[in-house]
Amino acid sequence: MDLKQLEYFVRVAELGSFTRAAHTLNIAQPALSRQVRLLEVELRQNLLLRNGRGATPTEAGLLLLDHARGILHQVERAREDLGRVRGALAGHVAIGLPPTLARVLAVPLTRAFRLELPEARLSIREGLSTSMQEGLIQGRLDLALLYDAAPLPELDILPLFEEELLLVQARPAGLLEDPPPPPIPLRELAELPLVIPSRPNAIRMHVERELAGLGLRPTITLEIDGVPAILDLVAEGMGYALLPRNAVSNTIRPSAYQMRAISDPPLRPRVALACSAQRPATLTQQAAARLLRELCARVLGQPAQLPEPPEQAAEREKGGRRGGQ
Repeated sequence: MDLKQLEYFVRVAELGSFTRAAHTLNIAQPALSRQVRLLEVELRQNLLLRNGRGATPTEAGLLLLDHARGILHQVERAREDLGRVRGALAGHVAIGLPPTLARVLAVPLTRAFRLELPEARLSIREGLSTSMQEGLIQGRLDLALLYDAAPLPELDILPLFEEELLLVQARPAGLLEDPPPPPIPLRELAELPLVIPSRPNAIRMHVERELAGLGLRPTITLEIDGVPAILDLVAEGMGYALLPRNAVSNTIRPSAYQMRAISDPPLRPRVALACSAQRPATLTQQAAARLLRELCARVLGQPAQLPEPPEQAAEREKGGRRGGQ
């Protein structure tokens, strides 16, 4: 067997599909199927049950999956150790960022990564929190910042900070920037025409959940995905948006918008740093996670870590008890 065959098998087993694995690995599906089959022939074991719904590991496949993950991790660690001989950590790190955070973190993250990890490769991908969770589980991402991340056994989630959402509207002509407008109660928000992303965008889900707690629903005039497009529509007077301050302050013309705080209660989705609980983080990935936490504290002015939510702490404690049994 060779390392490529092990990597291919792990991807198919984790994704449950040859089609999805071929797309993730960027190879043709027949070539992927042939390599996995050669691995099965060499080991004289059926590793995957193939059916119309996909592929699932057999008992032998589950055993190999555990070993293969460890082997691939050790290979990555070996590359890192060899990189340290040259005086630097090496390897590849794929980081996922929500669009609102990517606008302010992508450039300083790239700059810091190149400075501190010059021998490593970085890829940054924008996406919704739900799709990035899937990317972490399937191995397409190593780290991701997620909004309101639900606890999952496949992920390690570290709460970082709460990001306040503001009501964004076009600044009336001739209106000075000071004094800032008074906060608007959340209840009144339900009556305003909103330009908002479609489901399952995490900010959209947070707004709907908080309004539902008051027995209300948002008035949505336009659904559009993409922060720049939302801000362009708001600037044209098409409606109001709910965005973090940094999403507005990093536009070309922040003075075109007026921002109002929301009260009773404020809208504060929680941002967390997540990674896979199935694959141990390499030293390069650990260094990248530290950089990301430090950037959140420095660039966004946010604490490096929040107290763990009670339900997540309980789940972690339960997992610890299971591990000790």
